[in-house]
Amino acid sequence: MKAYFSRFGALNHVELHWKVLMSPPTNKSPLEPNGGSLLDPFLQRGREILECRYPIIAGAMTWISDHKLVAAIGEAGGFGQLAGGNAPAEIVRDEILATRAATSKPFGVNLITIAPNFKSQLDLVCEMDCRWITFAGATPSRSDIARAKDSGARVFCFAPTESLALKLVDLGVDGLVLEGSEAGGHIGPVALNVLLQQILFTVDSVPIFVAGGIATGRMMAHLLMMGAAGIQMGTRFVLSDECKAHPRFKESFKKARARDAVATPQFDSRLPVVPVRALRNKGTLEFGKLQFELLHKLDNKIIDRATAQMEVEKFWVGALRSAVVDGNVRKGSLMAGQSVGLVNEIKPIAEIIHELVTDAEATLKVLRERLNIGA
Repeated sequence: MKAYFSRFGALNHVELHWKVLMSPPTNKSPLEPNGGSLLDPFLQRGREILECRYPIIAGAMTWISDHKLVAAIGEAGGFGQLAGGNAPAEIVRDEILATRAATSKPFGVNLITIAPNFKSQLDLVCEMDCRWITFAGATPSRSDIARAKDSGARVFCFAPTESLALKLVDLGVDGLVLEGSEAGGHIGPVALNVLLQQILFTVDSVPIFVAGGIATGRMMAHLLMMGAAGIQMGTRFVLSDECKAHPRFKESFKKARARDAVATPQFDSRLPVVPVRALRNKGTLEFGKLQFELLHKLDNKIIDRATAQMEVEKFWVGALRSAVVDGNVRKGSLMAGQSVGLVNEIKPIAEIIHELVTDAEATLKVLRERLNIGA
């Protein structure tokens, strides 16, 4: 069985976990750092770069990931991220200060590179010595990555395809978030199962965190065994007591099935749109109508392609706010990953993370018993 791990030449750290997985049982708790549990060594790489107790990242969600949610995740041992969205730099500054006042735990700031306020946000987080910065949206420039790193920050980027992952490593990022198309919100074109084989099994030069369709400690354990430094979840944390989303927004998540979270189509290559995964509602149909209207305007040269794409993004920003803040779940955007079908209960953040960690530990114990059969 050990030969199974040795086949992945790039993942030497996975092979090192073999002895731990097959070591004699311990009564120490997985909730105690360095407690000697089976889970501990699998968490170490993520702990080192995030400097938190558990490398469980809360994906940044516009209108949702505020200082209260981020602080609660940090206090529970996870790693929260503020969502820059297209907020003015002053708002981002206030959120950073409020988070620092609420917790001494580490946290990150997520910046969307295509947002009009991106440059002012980047200047701000560098000036405020934010130690973890995640770039989302379009691929960040080499100079933007260098700017962030020169300020002392550790830089993370999303990798929805193999080619982009390799490019980002070459650009000098400190870590990757491998996000499969099962995720919610703006998504890439490739499912997580394929990305794991293309990237996680072959790239070992930077820590890789895995996202998309994850909601259980059992899945977390298997991904850590494959070589992930940690996981990222967004949808799961929406159904938490500390999440400020409108009660009707949360209720929609509770009732939803995995198949209800659908990706929006692109009708014409003249209007490239990044797919958005959200719960199907009237807003989904409204987005389809918007695309046809914009294509008609493009045909008649009323607008150019850049303006059309901006209208698309404005639609999503407004629709998301309508659902999250105002509770308009009929026409607003209910951005959710397919993992929405795995969660149906609102719990405190601390309880969610405790459940993830204890279930992951239990899963590793079961796997050890199975592997011992043929050892």
